[in-house]
Amino acid sequence: MRTPLLATLLAATLLAPAQAGTLTIESWRVDDKALWESTLIPAFQRKHPGVEVKFAPTAPTEYDSSLSARLTGGTAGDLIACRPFDVSLALYKKGHLEKLDGRPGMENFPASAKVAWQTDDGKDSYCMPMASVIHGFFYNKAIFRKLSLQPPRTEAELFTLLETVKKAGGIAPLALGTADQWEANQIVFTNLGPNYWQGEAGRKALIAGQAKFTDPAFEGVFELMSRLGAYLPKGASAQTYGDSQNLFALGRAAVYPAGSWDIAYFNQQGVEFGAFPPPVRKAGDKCFISDHTDIGMGINRKSKNKEDAQKFITWLGSQEFADLYTNKVTGFFSLSNHLIAVRDPVAKQMMDWRTQCGSTIRLNSQVLNRGTPPMENELWNVGAQVLNGKLAPKDAAARLQSGLAKWHKPAQ
Repeated sequence: MRTPLLATLLAATLLAPAQAGTLTIESWRVDDKALWESTLIPAFQRKHPGVEVKFAPTAPTEYDSSLSARLTGGTAGDLIACRPFDVSLALYKKGHLEKLDGRPGMENFPASAKVAWQTDDGKDSYCMPMASVIHGFFYNKAIFRKLSLQPPRTEAELFTLLETVKKAGGIAPLALGTADQWEANQIVFTNLGPNYWQGEAGRKALIAGQAKFTDPAFEGVFELMSRLGAYLPKGASAQTYGDSQNLFALGRAAVYPAGSWDIAYFNQQGVEFGAFPPPVRKAGDKCFISDHTDIGMGINRKSKNKEDAQKFITWLGSQEFADLYTNKVTGFFSLSNHLIAVRDPVAKQMMDWRTQCGSTIRLNSQVLNRGTPPMENELWNVGAQVLNGKLAPKDAAARLQSGLAKWHKPAQ
Protein backbone atom coordinates (compact mmCIF):
# COMPACT_ATOMS: atom_id res chain seq x y z
CA MET A 1 0.00 0.00 0.00
CA ARG A 2 1.40 3.41 -0.96
CA THR A 3 1.45 6.23 1.58
CA PRO A 4 0.13 9.64 0.44
CA LEU A 5 3.68 11.09 0.71
CA LEU A 6 5.20 8.28 -1.41
CA ALA A 7 2.48 8.70 -4.04
CA THR A 8 3.10 12.44 -4.15
CA LEU A 9 6.85 11.96 -4.58
CA LEU A 10 6.34 9.34 -7.29
CA ALA A 11 3.97 11.60 -9.23
CA ALA A 12 6.42 14.50 -8.99
CA THR A 13 9.22 12.30 -10.28
CA LEU A 14 7.17 11.11 -13.24
CA LEU A 15 6.13 14.65 -14.16
CA ALA A 16 9.56 16.28 -13.75
CA PRO A 17 11.55 16.92 -16.94
CA ALA A 18 14.56 14.66 -17.51
CA GLN A 19 17.82 16.27 -16.41
CA ALA A 20 20.40 16.59 -19.16
CA GLY A 21 23.74 14.99 -18.42
CA THR A 22 27.10 16.72 -18.69
CA LEU A 23 28.87 16.61 -22.05
CA THR A 24 32.65 16.37 -21.95
CA ILE A 25 34.74 17.56 -24.91
CA GLU A 26 38.07 15.89 -25.58
CA SER A 27 40.60 18.10 -27.41
CA TRP A 28 44.31 18.79 -27.91
CA ARG A 29 43.68 22.56 -28.13
CA VAL A 30 44.76 23.42 -24.57
CA ASP A 31 45.14 27.09 -25.53
CA ASP A 32 41.41 27.30 -26.31
CA LYS A 33 40.20 26.33 -22.83
CA ALA A 34 39.34 29.87 -21.72
CA LEU A 35 37.58 30.57 -25.02
CA TRP A 36 35.39 27.48 -24.76
CA GLU A 37 34.50 28.24 -21.15
CA SER A 38 33.87 31.99 -21.55
CA THR A 39 32.41 32.22 -25.06
CA LEU A 40 31.66 29.05 -27.03
CA ILE A 41 29.96 26.90 -24.38
CA PRO A 42 27.80 29.81 -23.06
CA ALA A 43 26.71 30.55 -26.66
CA PHE A 44 25.62 26.93 -27.09
CA GLN A 45 23.85 26.93 -23.73
CA ARG A 46 21.79 29.99 -24.67
CA LYS A 47 20.26 27.78 -27.37
CA HIS A 48 20.14 24.68 -25.16
CA PRO A 49 19.71 25.70 -21.50
CA GLY A 50 20.25 22.89 -19.04
CA VAL A 51 22.88 21.07 -21.09
CA GLU A 52 26.12 21.17 -19.12
CA VAL A 53 29.31 21.11 -21.17
CA LYS A 54 32.89 20.63 -19.94
CA PHE A 55 35.97 21.28 -22.09
CA ALA A 56 38.70 18.85 -20.97
CA PRO A 57 41.81 19.21 -23.17
CA THR A 58 44.97 17.10 -23.15
CA ALA A 59 48.45 18.31 -24.13
CA PRO A 60 48.87 18.00 -27.93
CA THR A 61 51.80 15.58 -27.69
CA GLU A 62 49.83 13.26 -25.39
CA TYR A 63 46.38 13.60 -26.92
CA ASP A 64 46.37 10.77 -29.47
CA SER A 65 47.68 8.06 -27.14
CA SER A 66 45.73 9.09 -24.04
CA LEU A 67 42.48 9.54 -25.98
CA SER A 68 42.86 6.10 -27.54
CA ALA A 69 43.39 4.59 -24.09
CA ARG A 70 40.32 6.33 -22.67
CA LEU A 71 38.15 5.31 -25.60
CA THR A 72 39.28 1.70 -25.25
CA GLY A 73 38.70 1.81 -21.49
CA GLY A 74 35.27 3.43 -21.79
CA THR A 75 36.23 6.60 -19.90
CA ALA A 76 36.52 9.09 -22.78
CA GLY A 77 34.34 12.16 -23.15
CA ASP A 78 31.16 12.42 -25.23
CA LEU A 79 32.61 14.70 -27.93
CA ILE A 80 35.96 14.03 -29.57
CA ALA A 81 38.05 16.71 -31.29
CA CYS A 82 39.24 15.00 -34.48
CA ARG A 83 42.60 15.36 -36.15
CA PRO A 84 42.39 15.13 -39.96
CA PHE A 85 42.71 11.86 -41.89
CA ASP A 86 44.41 8.73 -40.58
CA VAL A 87 44.41 9.30 -36.79
CA SER A 88 40.64 9.84 -36.69
CA LEU A 89 40.01 7.26 -39.41
CA ALA A 90 41.68 4.67 -37.17
CA LEU A 91 39.35 5.63 -34.31
CA TYR A 92 36.32 5.22 -36.58
CA LYS A 93 37.50 1.83 -37.83
CA LYS A 94 37.86 0.67 -34.22
CA GLY A 95 34.24 1.61 -33.58
CA HIS A 96 34.90 4.64 -31.38
CA LEU A 97 33.13 7.32 -33.45
CA GLU A 98 29.51 7.66 -34.60
CA LYS A 99 28.70 7.85 -38.30
CA LEU A 100 27.45 11.38 -39.01
CA ASP A 101 26.21 11.18 -42.61
CA GLY A 102 22.84 12.92 -42.92
CA ARG A 103 23.00 14.42 -39.44
CA PRO A 104 21.80 18.04 -39.08
CA GLY A 105 24.58 20.54 -39.79
CA MET A 106 26.60 18.33 -42.14
CA GLU A 107 24.77 19.84 -45.12
CA ASN A 108 26.56 23.14 -44.47
CA PHE A 109 29.97 21.83 -45.56
CA PRO A 110 31.37 21.28 -49.07
CA ALA A 111 32.74 17.88 -50.04
CA SER A 112 36.30 19.23 -49.87
CA ALA A 113 35.84 19.99 -46.16
CA LYS A 114 34.42 16.56 -45.33
CA VAL A 115 37.14 14.48 -47.00
CA ALA A 116 39.51 14.83 -44.00
CA TRP A 117 37.00 12.91 -41.87
CA GLN A 118 35.69 10.29 -44.27
CA THR A 119 36.60 6.73 -45.14
CA ASP A 120 38.80 6.35 -48.22
CA ASP A 121 35.76 5.55 -50.37
CA GLY A 122 33.94 8.66 -49.13
CA LYS A 123 30.91 6.64 -47.97
CA ASP A 124 31.16 7.26 -44.22
CA SER A 125 31.67 10.62 -42.47
CA TYR A 126 32.53 10.48 -38.78
CA CYS A 127 33.47 14.03 -37.69
CA MET A 128 31.87 17.44 -38.23
CA PRO A 129 34.42 19.72 -39.97
CA MET A 130 35.30 22.72 -37.79
CA ALA A 131 38.24 24.71 -39.10
CA SER A 132 41.27 24.92 -41.34
CA VAL A 133 44.59 26.75 -41.21
CA ILE A 134 46.09 28.62 -44.16
CA HIS A 135 49.78 28.84 -45.06
CA GLY A 136 51.55 31.91 -46.39
CA PHE A 137 54.15 34.48 -45.38
CA PHE A 138 54.09 37.29 -42.80
CA TYR A 139 56.16 40.41 -43.32
CA ASN A 140 57.28 43.17 -40.97
CA LYS A 141 55.68 46.38 -42.23
CA ALA A 142 58.22 48.68 -40.55
CA ILE A 143 61.15 46.89 -42.21
CA PHE A 144 59.39 46.94 -45.57
CA ARG A 145 58.80 50.70 -45.27
CA LYS A 146 62.41 51.36 -44.26
CA LEU A 147 63.80 49.40 -47.22
CA SER A 148 61.05 50.48 -49.66
CA LEU A 149 59.92 46.89 -50.19
CA GLN A 150 56.61 45.56 -51.51
CA PRO A 151 55.06 42.11 -50.90
CA PRO A 152 56.34 39.88 -53.72
CA ARG A 153 53.97 38.32 -56.24
CA THR A 154 56.49 36.13 -58.10
CA GLU A 155 59.51 34.05 -57.12
CA ALA A 156 61.82 36.53 -58.86
CA GLU A 157 60.38 39.36 -56.76
CA LEU A 158 60.76 37.25 -53.61
CA PHE A 159 64.47 36.65 -54.20
CA THR A 160 65.07 40.31 -55.08
CA LEU A 161 63.42 41.23 -51.79
CA LEU A 162 65.43 38.70 -49.76
CA GLU A 163 68.67 39.85 -51.39
CA THR A 164 67.87 43.49 -50.59
CA VAL A 165 67.35 42.64 -46.90
CA LYS A 166 70.52 40.54 -46.80
CA LYS A 167 72.63 43.34 -48.30
CA ALA A 168 71.14 45.90 -45.91
CA GLY A 169 72.58 43.86 -43.02
CA GLY A 170 71.56 43.59 -39.39
CA ILE A 171 68.25 41.87 -40.15
CA ALA A 172 67.61 38.26 -41.19
CA PRO A 173 65.74 37.98 -44.51
CA LEU A 174 63.82 34.91 -43.26
CA ALA A 175 62.78 34.00 -39.71
CA LEU A 176 63.23 30.27 -40.25
CA GLY A 177 65.24 27.56 -38.52
CA THR A 178 65.58 23.82 -39.00
CA ALA A 179 66.23 22.47 -35.49
CA ASP A 180 62.65 21.23 -35.06
CA GLN A 181 62.42 20.11 -38.70
CA TRP A 182 58.60 20.14 -38.95
CA GLU A 183 58.55 23.72 -40.28
CA ALA A 184 60.56 22.57 -43.33
CA ASN A 185 57.51 20.56 -44.40
CA GLN A 186 54.45 22.23 -42.93
CA ILE A 187 55.31 25.88 -43.54
CA VAL A 188 57.84 25.72 -46.37
CA PHE A 189 57.37 22.66 -48.63
CA THR A 190 53.58 22.48 -48.24
CA ASN A 191 53.35 26.28 -48.47
CA LEU A 192 55.36 26.84 -51.67
CA GLY A 193 54.68 23.49 -53.33
CA PRO A 194 51.05 23.79 -54.48
CA ASN A 195 52.06 26.41 -57.07
CA TYR A 196 54.36 23.75 -58.56
CA TRP A 197 52.12 20.67 -58.47
CA GLN A 198 48.92 22.63 -59.17
CA GLY A 199 47.21 22.01 -55.88
CA GLU A 200 44.70 19.18 -55.70
CA ALA A 201 45.51 17.93 -59.22
CA GLY A 202 49.10 17.14 -58.27
CA ARG A 203 48.26 15.77 -54.82
CA LYS A 204 45.73 13.33 -56.25
CA ALA A 205 48.06 12.37 -59.10
CA LEU A 206 50.75 11.41 -56.58
CA ILE A 207 48.29 9.20 -54.66
CA ALA A 208 47.11 7.57 -57.91
CA GLY A 209 50.67 6.86 -59.07
CA GLN A 210 50.25 9.18 -62.05
CA ALA A 211 52.98 11.50 -60.71
CA LYS A 212 56.28 10.94 -58.91
CA PHE A 213 58.35 12.95 -56.48
CA THR A 214 61.12 12.88 -59.08
CA ASP A 215 58.90 14.84 -61.52
CA PRO A 216 59.82 18.53 -62.02
CA ALA A 217 56.60 19.57 -60.28
CA PHE A 218 57.85 18.09 -57.00
CA GLU A 219 61.63 18.13 -57.30
CA GLY A 220 61.37 21.80 -58.32
CA VAL A 221 60.05 22.71 -54.86
CA PHE A 222 63.20 21.28 -53.27
CA GLU A 223 65.28 23.31 -55.72
CA LEU A 224 63.42 26.42 -54.58
CA MET A 225 63.99 25.50 -50.92
CA SER A 226 67.69 25.00 -51.63
CA ARG A 227 67.89 28.57 -52.92
CA LEU A 228 66.05 29.85 -49.84
CA GLY A 229 68.73 28.30 -47.64
CA ALA A 230 71.03 31.21 -48.45
CA TYR A 231 68.68 33.59 -46.62
CA LEU A 232 68.26 31.74 -43.32
CA PRO A 233 69.61 33.36 -40.14
CA LYS A 234 73.09 32.52 -38.92
CA GLY A 235 72.97 29.27 -36.94
CA ALA A 236 69.64 28.25 -38.51
CA SER A 237 70.33 24.53 -37.97
CA ALA A 238 70.11 25.14 -34.20
CA GLN A 239 67.17 27.57 -34.40
CA THR A 240 63.86 26.28 -33.02
CA TYR A 241 60.31 27.28 -33.95
CA GLY A 242 60.16 29.40 -30.79
CA ASP A 243 63.42 31.11 -31.76
CA SER A 244 61.96 31.98 -35.17
CA GLN A 245 58.85 33.43 -33.55
CA ASN A 246 61.00 35.58 -31.27
CA LEU A 247 63.21 36.76 -34.12
CA PHE A 248 60.20 38.02 -36.07
CA ALA A 249 58.42 39.39 -33.00
CA LEU A 250 61.49 41.45 -32.08
CA GLY A 251 61.71 42.97 -35.55
CA ARG A 252 64.97 41.19 -36.37
CA ALA A 253 63.65 39.38 -39.48
CA ALA A 254 61.78 40.73 -42.49
CA VAL A 255 59.75 37.69 -43.59
CA TYR A 256 58.29 34.78 -41.60
CA PRO A 257 57.07 31.64 -43.46
CA ALA A 258 53.84 31.14 -41.59
CA GLY A 259 50.76 29.23 -40.66
CA SER A 260 47.71 31.35 -39.86
CA TRP A 261 47.71 29.92 -36.32
CA ASP A 262 50.56 32.35 -35.52
CA ILE A 263 48.45 35.47 -36.11
CA ALA A 264 47.20 35.58 -32.52
CA TYR A 265 50.73 35.22 -31.11
CA PHE A 266 52.14 38.12 -33.11
CA ASN A 267 49.10 40.26 -32.31
CA GLN A 268 49.87 39.70 -28.63
CA GLN A 269 53.47 40.76 -29.23
CA GLY A 270 52.36 44.02 -30.84
CA VAL A 271 54.02 43.31 -34.19
CA GLU A 272 52.92 45.44 -37.14
CA PHE A 273 52.70 42.82 -39.86
CA GLY A 274 50.90 41.84 -43.03
CA ALA A 275 50.67 38.66 -45.08
CA PHE A 276 51.28 37.61 -48.67
CA PRO A 277 50.45 34.30 -50.38
CA PRO A 278 53.16 31.97 -51.73
CA PRO A 279 54.61 33.74 -54.78
CA VAL A 280 53.84 32.18 -58.16
CA ARG A 281 56.65 31.00 -60.42
CA LYS A 282 56.03 33.70 -63.02
CA ALA A 283 53.60 36.57 -63.50
CA GLY A 284 50.19 35.44 -64.71
CA ASP A 285 50.38 31.91 -63.26
CA LYS A 286 47.35 30.65 -61.36
CA CYS A 287 48.05 30.70 -57.62
CA PHE A 288 47.39 27.90 -55.14
CA ILE A 289 47.35 27.92 -51.35
CA SER A 290 47.49 25.25 -48.68
CA ASP A 291 44.16 25.64 -46.84
CA HIS A 292 44.56 22.66 -44.57
CA THR A 293 41.64 20.91 -42.85
CA ASP A 294 42.87 20.93 -39.25
CA ILE A 295 40.16 20.14 -36.71
CA GLY A 296 36.74 18.45 -36.59
CA MET A 297 34.44 17.05 -33.90
CA GLY A 298 32.92 13.59 -33.52
CA ILE A 299 30.61 11.77 -31.11
CA ASN A 300 31.95 8.99 -28.92
CA ARG A 301 29.95 5.90 -29.88
CA LYS A 302 29.86 4.89 -26.18
CA SER A 303 28.58 8.28 -25.00
CA LYS A 304 25.74 7.95 -22.49
CA ASN A 305 24.28 11.25 -23.65
CA LYS A 306 24.15 11.00 -27.45
CA GLU A 307 21.01 13.12 -27.74
CA ASP A 308 22.72 16.19 -26.26
CA ALA A 309 25.97 15.34 -28.04
CA GLN A 310 24.07 15.52 -31.34
CA LYS A 311 22.60 18.90 -30.33
CA PHE A 312 26.13 20.14 -29.81
CA ILE A 313 27.38 18.73 -33.13
CA THR A 314 24.45 20.37 -34.93
CA TRP A 315 25.35 23.71 -33.34
CA LEU A 316 28.95 23.29 -34.57
CA GLY A 317 27.53 23.33 -38.10
CA SER A 318 25.72 26.63 -37.54
CA GLN A 319 26.42 30.17 -38.73
CA GLU A 320 26.78 31.28 -35.10
CA PHE A 321 29.59 28.84 -34.36
CA ALA A 322 31.37 29.52 -37.67
CA ASP A 323 31.44 33.24 -36.90
CA LEU A 324 32.49 32.83 -33.27
CA TYR A 325 35.26 30.32 -33.95
CA THR A 326 36.73 32.19 -36.92
CA ASN A 327 36.81 35.51 -35.08
CA LYS A 328 37.74 34.28 -31.61
CA VAL A 329 40.31 31.60 -32.53
CA THR A 330 42.17 33.96 -34.85
CA GLY A 331 43.90 32.15 -37.69
CA PHE A 332 41.52 29.19 -37.69
CA PHE A 333 38.93 29.47 -40.46
CA SER A 334 35.50 27.88 -40.60
CA LEU A 335 35.14 25.19 -43.26
CA SER A 336 31.40 25.79 -43.66
CA ASN A 337 29.58 27.49 -46.53
CA HIS A 338 28.40 30.33 -44.29
CA LEU A 339 29.44 33.86 -45.17
CA ILE A 340 31.64 35.21 -42.37
CA ALA A 341 32.90 38.73 -41.74
CA VAL A 342 36.49 38.20 -40.55
CA ARG A 343 37.48 41.04 -38.24
CA ASP A 344 41.25 40.53 -37.82
CA PRO A 345 42.96 42.28 -40.78
CA VAL A 346 45.68 39.66 -41.36
CA ALA A 347 43.24 36.78 -40.95
CA LYS A 348 40.95 38.49 -43.46
CA GLN A 349 43.85 38.88 -45.89
CA MET A 350 44.57 35.17 -45.71
CA MET A 351 40.94 34.05 -45.91
CA ASP A 352 40.45 36.26 -48.98
CA TRP A 353 43.12 34.20 -50.78
CA ARG A 354 40.47 31.48 -51.07
CA THR A 355 38.67 33.62 -53.65
CA GLN A 356 41.85 34.39 -55.59
CA CYS A 357 43.71 31.06 -55.55
CA GLY A 358 42.99 27.35 -55.80
CA SER A 359 42.93 25.59 -52.42
CA THR A 360 44.54 22.30 -51.48
CA ILE A 361 45.58 20.45 -48.32
CA ARG A 362 49.00 19.27 -47.13
CA LEU A 363 50.39 16.95 -49.76
CA ASN A 364 50.97 13.88 -47.61
CA SER A 365 47.95 14.04 -45.30
CA GLN A 366 45.68 11.63 -47.16
CA VAL A 367 46.87 8.01 -47.68
CA LEU A 368 50.56 8.87 -48.17
CA ASN A 369 51.47 8.81 -44.46
CA ARG A 370 50.73 5.09 -44.12
CA GLY A 371 54.25 3.82 -44.81
CA THR A 372 57.08 3.24 -42.33
CA PRO A 373 58.48 5.70 -41.47
CA PRO A 374 55.48 7.97 -42.16
CA MET A 375 56.02 10.38 -45.05
CA GLU A 376 55.41 13.28 -42.65
CA ASN A 377 58.62 12.37 -40.80
CA GLU A 378 60.52 11.88 -44.05
CA LEU A 379 59.43 15.28 -45.34
CA TRP A 380 60.58 16.92 -42.10
CA ASN A 381 63.99 15.35 -42.44
CA VAL A 382 64.70 15.83 -46.13
CA GLY A 383 63.25 19.35 -46.12
CA ALA A 384 65.49 20.43 -43.25
CA GLN A 385 68.53 18.91 -44.94
CA VAL A 386 67.77 20.68 -48.24
CA LEU A 387 67.39 24.03 -46.45
CA ASN A 388 70.68 23.41 -44.65
CA GLY A 389 72.45 22.59 -47.91
CA LYS A 390 73.16 19.03 -46.75
CA LEU A 391 70.98 17.21 -49.31
CA ALA A 392 70.66 17.90 -53.03
CA PRO A 393 67.10 18.49 -54.29
CA LYS A 394 67.27 15.55 -56.72
CA ASP A 395 68.42 13.25 -53.90
CA ALA A 396 65.61 14.45 -51.64
CA ALA A 397 63.04 13.71 -54.36
CA ALA A 398 64.57 10.29 -55.12
CA ARG A 399 64.56 9.32 -51.43
CA LEU A 400 60.88 10.18 -51.05
CA GLN A 401 59.88 8.35 -54.23
CA SER A 402 61.88 5.27 -53.24
CA GLY A 403 60.25 5.22 -49.79
CA LEU A 404 56.77 5.61 -51.25
CA ALA A 405 57.31 2.83 -53.81
CA LYS A 406 58.21 0.35 -51.04
CA TRP A 407 54.63 0.17 -49.78
CA HIS A 408 52.26 2.18 -52.04
CA LYS A 409 51.29 -0.04 -54.97
CA PRO A 410 50.33 2.78 -57.39
CA ALA A 411 53.85 4.21 -56.97
CA GLN A 412 55.58 0.93 -57.89
